[in-house]
Amino acid sequence: MASTTAAGSARAARTPTVAQLRAFVAVAEHRHFRDAAAAIGTSQPGLSGAVAALEEALGAQLVERTTRKVIITSLGERVAVHARRVLASLQDLTGEVEAARRPFTGPLHLGVIPTVAPYLLPAVLRLVRDSYPDLELHVHEERTPSLLEGLAAGRLDLLLLALPAGGAAPTRDIPLFDEDFVLVTPPDHELAGRVDVPRDALLDLDVLLLEEGHCLRDQALDLCREVGAEAGGGTTRAAGLSTLVQLVAGGLGVTLLPATALDVEAGRTDRLAAVRFAAPAPGRRIGLAARPGSARSAEYDRFADSLREVLAELPVRIVSS
Repeated sequence: MASTTAAGSARAARTPTVAQLRAFVAVAEHRHFRDAAAAIGTSQPGLSGAVAALEEALGAQLVERTTRKVIITSLGERVAVHARRVLASLQDLTGEVEAARRPFTGPLHLGVIPTVAPYLLPAVLRLVRDSYPDLELHVHEERTPSLLEGLAAGRLDLLLLALPAGGAAPTRDIPLFDEDFVLVTPPDHELAGRVDVPRDALLDLDVLLLEEGHCLRDQALDLCREVGAEAGGGTTRAAGLSTLVQLVAGGLGVTLLPATALDVEAGRTDRLAAVRFAAPAPGRRIGLAARPGSARSAEYDRFADSLREVLAELPVRIVSS
């Protein structure tokens, strides 16, 4: 009986620390010790030591270290999933305490996709400045997969992106609005300026796309597949919408823009024309995504209500809560 108690005590003493879990999750995400250390604000030796201590505590190898890269073992990948959940739960715990004291105060890490950030952030930042002056807003512009990973790990609190959010971990989606896609062409294109174009017009067009990892690329591909058209068959790709419309202005093809991006992007050059689809026009839904059961859920709902009011000025259809 005494030996059982001693074994249990020894096992409890080897429970991983939060610092060890945070260090390992950073390595699992960045696959590079220097980048991981920079991401969590620690030194590379300190991070390496924390990961080694975690391996010792668990009695298992989680990382294969080579001179060129870091490889996470199969067991390490499974441990990383659990570690992210633990860190997210701790984030919720501290968030609950903060929310109980005063709502809309303290830090809020908001993740935003690149095809939304330039067009909605002015309204979002103005809302926070005017209505929530005690909220410490931190904005992270990243592609959807990175945002979802950050939300699941607790690195991000709230996301502004296209819905449904998807991803491996569940999210609580809060819709804000629907917006149409607009076809953008050179001004001398045969469709330029039309407002009643059917979707199957895409069959005869060379549709340019964003790089992989953008949800707008996937939405454009889905639309093209819906009508049996091919898109992005060539080698031309763009990292952002600004580059994409410049390619169209240069005569390399046409592209799809969200309605909220049209005025900003089309205003950069006079070598673009907008084409409207016949109803019902294709489009996307934009909203917020949070972790289910977050301690700040009530705040996020109120924040969404305020966002709907300020975003109603844009060319969108507000989705009521």
